[in-house]
Amino acid sequence: MIRLPGFTRRGRAVSRLLPLFCALLSLPSAQAAWSLKAPPLTTQWTSQVSPTNALPEYPRPQLVRTDWLNLNGEWQFGNATAGQTPPFGQTLAESVLVPYPIESGLSGIKRHQDRMWYRRTFTVPSGWSGRRVQLNFGAVDWEANVYVNRQLVGTHKGGFDGFSFDVTPYLNGGANELIVGVYDPTDAGGQPVGKQTNNPQGIEYTGASGIWQTVWLEPTASARITRLDMTPDVPGGALRLTVRGEGLSGQTVEAVAFDGSTQVASITGGVGAELRLPVPNAKLWSPDSPFLYDLRVSLKSGGTVVDQVTSYFGMRSIGLKLVGGVPRPVLNGQFVFHVGTLDQGYWPDGVYTAPTDAALKFDIQKHKDLGFNMIRKHIKVEPQRWFYWADKLGLLVWQDMPCMDSGKTPTAAARTQFELEMREMFDEHLSSPSIVVWVIQNEGWGQYDQARLADLAKSWDPSRLVDNMSGINCCGAVDGGNGDFADWHVYVGPGSPPASATRAAVLGEFGGLGLKIDGHYWSPNGQIFVYEMLPDSATLTSRFVAMVQGLQTLMNRPGLNASVYTEITDVEGELNGLFTYDRAILKVDAAQVRTAHQNLIAASKALNGQGLLGAGAHRSLQVMSPGYTNRYLRHIESLGVTEAVDSGSNGTLKQDTTFRIVPGLADASCYSFEPRNFPGSYLRHFNSRIRRDARDGSALFDQDATFCARAALDGSPTGVSFEAKNKPGAYLRHRNSEVWVDALENTTGFRQDATWGIGAPWWRSEANAPQGSFQSLQVTTSGYTNRYLRHIDGAAKTEVVDGGSAAVLKQDATFKLVAGLADSSCYSFESRNYPGQYLRHFNSRVRRDASDGSTVFAQDATFCARPGLSGGGGVSFESYNFPGKYLRHYASEVWIAAGFGKDWDSGSGFNADATWSVVAPWAP
Repeated sequence: MIRLPGFTRRGRAVSRLLPLFCALLSLPSAQAAWSLKAPPLTTQWTSQVSPTNALPEYPRPQLVRTDWLNLNGEWQFGNATAGQTPPFGQTLAESVLVPYPIESGLSGIKRHQDRMWYRRTFTVPSGWSGRRVQLNFGAVDWEANVYVNRQLVGTHKGGFDGFSFDVTPYLNGGANELIVGVYDPTDAGGQPVGKQTNNPQGIEYTGASGIWQTVWLEPTASARITRLDMTPDVPGGALRLTVRGEGLSGQTVEAVAFDGSTQVASITGGVGAELRLPVPNAKLWSPDSPFLYDLRVSLKSGGTVVDQVTSYFGMRSIGLKLVGGVPRPVLNGQFVFHVGTLDQGYWPDGVYTAPTDAALKFDIQKHKDLGFNMIRKHIKVEPQRWFYWADKLGLLVWQDMPCMDSGKTPTAAARTQFELEMREMFDEHLSSPSIVVWVIQNEGWGQYDQARLADLAKSWDPSRLVDNMSGINCCGAVDGGNGDFADWHVYVGPGSPPASATRAAVLGEFGGLGLKIDGHYWSPNGQIFVYEMLPDSATLTSRFVAMVQGLQTLMNRPGLNASVYTEITDVEGELNGLFTYDRAILKVDAAQVRTAHQNLIAASKALNGQGLLGAGAHRSLQVMSPGYTNRYLRHIESLGVTEAVDSGSNGTLKQDTTFRIVPGLADASCYSFEPRNFPGSYLRHFNSRIRRDARDGSALFDQDATFCARAALDGSPTGVSFEAKNKPGAYLRHRNSEVWVDALENTTGFRQDATWGIGAPWWRSEANAPQGSFQSLQVTTSGYTNRYLRHIDGAAKTEVVDGGSAAVLKQDATFKLVAGLADSSCYSFESRNYPGQYLRHFNSRVRRDASDGSTVFAQDATFCARPGLSGGGGVSFESYNFPGKYLRHYASEVWIAAGFGKDWDSGSGFNADATWSVVAPWAP
C-alpha cells in the first residue's frame, strides 16, 4: 500500500486527501530506474558504484556519531522552472544517483540545467524515538530549498560547505517526503564557482550542479554538539578546543584525548568557551610522521551524558621564520620546502565527486608515493573525508577559496556572498591539521579588496599562513601587498619572486608539461591545452626532474620556499597531468620523480643549520618600528643612521644601505656587517655609537664589530634583533635617526626600535662592472673566448670578433653599460650604434629594441651583476624581473636561462656560458 506523506493514522481529512490523489493520477506512476550514463572516460572505480553503495562511509570524520542513516542512493529527479511550486506527492520522471552532480555520468542525468528537483521518501528508524532528527547535507551547488512533508524547512546558499536542519517538527510516523529544489547558474551567476563553466574549454571545466556530497540523517538530543574548533598550541603544550552546540541550557563538556587506547589528557568546561586540553610531550604531526590523537567529547547535564561525539586532532605549528636571511615557512619550527601539485579535484565519471572513498584517497596517496609533501587544492573545497585522508596520510594542504568568475567585476551582493562562503570554508575545516595555508584569491579572477580579505582571513585564523593572491605577477592580478607569501606563477618555469623582508617567496604554479596518451584523454570541445607538449614518458621524466633540481637552485637563491606543479592529473582537455584523467597511467618514472623530491626536501631541511641569516649574502636592514618602515640602516660619513630609501633613491644611498653579512669577526656563530661600497670595513660600536671603520686587526675591533642574532624583541616572526657580542644585554637600535648599541629597556618602543627586518639589498648588483662607459662582453666558455656578445637584425648573438673584423661588427659588439632602466643598482646595455635601444629579453630570447617607456620594457632590459657563475672570475648578469635567470649564450644565440630546462635552458655548460668578461670596447 502507498502511505501518503503528511498524514497520520488518525484524523485523515477527505478535503486534504483529494488534491493529492488527483495530482498522483495525472503524473507517471513510477520514475525511470537509474542507469549509468556512459562517462567520457571510466576509472577503475566506476563499476563499483551502484544505488546500494553510493559513498556509504560516514562523511564527517571530525564530528562522528555512530547512529546515522545514509540517504545517498537513488532519488527521483525532475526539471524545474523559476517560481514553480514544489512537486509534492508527485513521481518525478527520472532517477538520479545522489551524491553525484547531474553533469556526471554516475548521476544518471549527464546534463546541465540551472533548476532541478530532487525527491525521495525516508522512514525514521524506530530506535530514534524521542530524539531530534538532523538532516545533513555535505554540499549542494548552489542554492538549495529543502522541504519535508510539504513544508519548507530551510534554504542554503553556497556550493562548497555543509549545512543541517532539525527536521523533527516536520516528521510523521511513517514515510516522509523529502524534496530539494536546487538553483545553480554556474558561471552565469555571480557566486564562487572555481573552475566550473557552462562552456568548458582549456583550463575551465564542466560544471557540477546539485547535490554533490553525502546526505544523511542522525538522531541527537535537544542539547547537542554542532562543531569542534581545534587549534594546536605546540609551544604551550595544549590543544585549544572550543565546543559549539545548540539547544543548550547549562550543560558542560568533557574532552578526553587518546593515543591509541591510552588516555593522555582530559578537561571539562563550558560550551562555547576555549578550553586548553593539555597534551604533554606531544607527538608532532608532519608529512614524515602524521600522528593523530583520538578525541572523545561529551556534553553533560549534571553527571549524565546527553550527547557524545568522537574526533581526532594533530599537534603541529606553522609559521614564518628567518632561515638563511629570508622569511621561510616553518613546520614545527623547522623549514621544509613545500613541494606539491595543483589538484583540481575533477573526475571523468563523477566530475566534482570521486566515485568511491578509495578513489578519493588515491590522489592523495599518489602524491605521497611520488615524494610530494603538499597539495594545493585549487579553487575547490573537497568533502571532509578528503581532508581526513590528507590528515591521516600526511600531506600539507594549501586550501584555495573558490573564486568568482574571472570575466566579471563582482557586485556588492556577490562580494557579500563570497565572504559568507569564505567564512563557512574556514569554520568547516579549521580543525584539519593538514591545512597550513589559506589561498584567498587567484590570478585576479573576480578580485577585489585584496589586502582587506587577506587581513580578514588572518583575523579568522591567525594560526595559519595566508596567501593574499596566488599569481601576483600574472593575468592582471593586483597584489594586496600583505599576507605571508609573495606568490608567482611561471609557465613552464620554474621561477621565483625576489626575496622580501616580510613575505616568503613561493611559486604558486609552474610546469604544465603535456603528454597525450590515446584512449586516456577526453576534451569537451575536441581541443587540448598544454604549456609544453612532450613526445614520450622518458622525455617528460627528464624535463620534470630537471625542473625539480632547478627548484633547489632557486631555493638557495633568491630564496624560494614552495612550488606547485601543474598538475597531478589531466583534467578534460588539459593534458598537463602526471597521471591521465582516468588515473590509469602514470606518465613519469615514479622512482626518479620521488628521488628528485626527496633530494629537494632534504636540502631544504639542511638550511635550518644556517642560522637566521646565513653568510655571504648581501642584505639591507629595515626599520620595523610602526610608521618608520620606509627607513633602513645606512652609513654616512662613517656613522650609522637610518634613512628613507625607495626605488628612486640615488646609487650612493642604495650602496650605503647594503651590507654583506659575514660570519662574526670575533665569533663565527654571530655576524658582522661589511658595507657593499667599502670592502674591508665593518659596522662596529664605539662608545655605544654605531660607525663604519676599516678593520684594524685588533681583537677589540673584531668584538665591537660582532653581533649575535636573537629572536625579534618585538615578537615579529620575520624580524631579528642583534645583541652586541661584547656587551651582553645591549642591542643594535635606532633612536631618532641615529643607530646605537643600548642596554635593553623593557618598553614596547625599545623592542620595536631594536628589531630589524632582513630585506633584499637595495644595491642589487653583487659584482662590479664599469657603469657609464662603452664595453664589450667576451665569452668565457673554453674554446669560444674569441666570441663576443653582439646584436644583428635585432637579435642578440655571439660572434668571433678580432682586429680585422668589419666596423659594423665591432660596433654591434659594443655596448654602453648604463644604470639599469628599472633599477640604478643594476645595468642596462645600450647599443653603441643604435643609441636609445637596449638589449632586453622577450619570451626569454635576448634582442635589441628601442625603449617604449613601459615598466615592462625597463625591467626586461635590466640585469644585475653577480660574481661569475663559473667560479673563475668574470661577471654573470641576472635578469632583474626573473630572479635565477641569467644572460647566457647557446649555439651562438643569447637567452636568459636558468640552466634547468632543455636546449638553450639546459644545464650543460650553463655556468660557463652564463659568465662573461667585461673588456675594452671593440668600438670606443
